[in-house]
Amino acid sequence: MYLTRQTYTKSFDFAIFAGVMQLTEIILLGVGLAMDCFAVSLSKGIASGKFHKAGALAMALSFGIFQAAMPLISYFAGIRFTDLIGRISPWIALILLSFIGGKMVKDHFAERSHPEEAVREKEVDYRLRTILILSVATSIDALATGLLFIGQGRTVWLAVSVIGAFSFLFSIVGTLAGVFAGKRFHFPAELVGGLILIGIGLKIWIEGIFL
Repeated sequence: MYLTRQTYTKSFDFAIFAGVMQLTEIILLGVGLAMDCFAVSLSKGIASGKFHKAGALAMALSFGIFQAAMPLISYFAGIRFTDLIGRISPWIALILLSFIGGKMVKDHFAERSHPEEAVREKEVDYRLRTILILSVATSIDALATGLLFIGQGRTVWLAVSVIGAFSFLFSIVGTLAGVFAGKRFHFPAELVGGLILIGIGLKIWIEGIFL
């Protein structure tokens, strides 16, 4: 009787420890995936110069949804589909982020000769199309993470919830940090923001191709 109870207690303790470790890993994964959302939002905050509540919330919500959806896609689709997308996803991220970042750099230099056009561009900085492109570009590298949870049942739902929540939160914080930095240091906002986006695209591409 004593040995049975002792064995049960040890098994229960181990289950708690394993659960805590798994939750810790999921949180770290969520933070890691959310860092790209933070950096992109930072660049948008810098370029905007002020906090657009509706635009920032829309972008944060979109980032959270896409970051959570990508692991679910790979979880249900399986290894074959994910392996195919995994080979092209770094290129997709590089192209999309370089396109938007390059446009921001171009707008920076156009601002000197056509300041009115630059103002109009900033007013539509949070267009739905732009938000969706950024959401796909920053989340597509999260596609393969769904494979980590194959066979773990309910764990995948906890994981995507944590990933989506951290992506939403980090996006809001990134936008606020970008607005604060842009006002405080007065550097060329769109140029810096565009270069940040291009840099994130290169980071995702290097990680996907070489690492």
